[in-house]
Amino acid sequence: MAEIGAKARKAATALAQASTKQKDAALLAAAMCVRANVDDILAANADDVAGAVKNGLAPSMIDRLTLDTKRVEAIAKALEEIAALTDPVGSLITEWDRPNGLHIERVRVPLGVIGIIYESRPNVTADAGALCLKAGNAAVLRGGSEASRSNKAIHDSLVEGILASNLPEASIQLVPTTDRGAVGEMLKGLSGNLDVIVPRGGKSLVARVQEEARVPVFAHLEGVCHVYVDGEADLDMARNIVLNAKLRRTGICGAAETLLVDEACAATHLQPLVAALIAEGCEVRGDEAVQKTDPKVKPATEEDWYTEYLDAIIAVRVVKGVSGAIGHIAQYGSNHTDCIVTANQKTADRFFAEVDSAILLHNASTQFADGGEFGMGAEIGIATGKFHARGPVGVEQLTSFKYLVRGSGQVRP
Repeated sequence: MAEIGAKARKAATALAQASTKQKDAALLAAAMCVRANVDDILAANADDVAGAVKNGLAPSMIDRLTLDTKRVEAIAKALEEIAALTDPVGSLITEWDRPNGLHIERVRVPLGVIGIIYESRPNVTADAGALCLKAGNAAVLRGGSEASRSNKAIHDSLVEGILASNLPEASIQLVPTTDRGAVGEMLKGLSGNLDVIVPRGGKSLVARVQEEARVPVFAHLEGVCHVYVDGEADLDMARNIVLNAKLRRTGICGAAETLLVDEACAATHLQPLVAALIAEGCEVRGDEAVQKTDPKVKPATEEDWYTEYLDAIIAVRVVKGVSGAIGHIAQYGSNHTDCIVTANQKTADRFFAEVDSAILLHNASTQFADGGEFGMGAEIGIATGKFHARGPVGVEQLTSFKYLVRGSGQVRP
């Protein structure tokens, strides 16, 4: 692991000086290699999926793990989309002049070496590695054991593209062991060579990272995402949003896990919403009011309000207006993504002002919580912390800045 860190630091130095053209060429070449190696990638993934099924991995995790030709093509397209993004490195953030004649500029620079620890999703290997490279950073990737073959096959394609563009092979490194001790070494900073750690995984992984990390962390907590249907919500709109937010893909971090319904519209909206969810095969766990709408509703426990199911299960509660919704989210939410459905702009504005989450939506599905849907290209994840990066972490969030001060002989009196 020490050698990996040293190589990454050397690569980061070279990448910080690499031209946009050279970085983009590497990403485009990598996309071509992914397409050319699709059969190898799918074969490796089939072995991973078979192992996951044998080991009893949850269906939602298997869905995250599974690749097909469409998903592999999406990986290649993501690489091309990242290449097409504006290079943030060296861009001028702001500038000003001082009375003494000094001209000061704040410009973007790479962070350096970024460690990404993730589970299940093999596409993260390509997305994270490419985003780091585009922003001039070296990446050290440590994927989960359940996706080890898939990750290696995708990484091999990335390396092909990197070498074709004469960038350092160590620009994107994949930790070659699934030993959990490797995670510990990364959390210690790889002998001072890691500048940032990005965890993408379950609650236990994120908790370990936050507890043990000796380098800065871009926190990616679980997505306990809420949809609040206000008393002034259109029922058809609410139904469409709730079904999409919960069931489009249940295994992503932006999937809704809790539905809150205003008591002001419970008589007209609650039963249709619950019935629609059940009709689509979703298990509903609700409070007393919700249980009365359908005998199939199971009683919700206190733990349900805290749970990220990543499955076709949703917790439903009736609340007292927007104040009740805000209070519930403050107590049980994870500061990830929350939505309000209402025709009242003032109510929506209050929800936006008082809910302290990284992403808030008005009359739109929580499944839009995605860097690509924001027009930012692929993302490493959704940061739920307060410092440096929050929400989708794309190329711009993978940079810092420095000050350039230009003078004409000034000395300080």
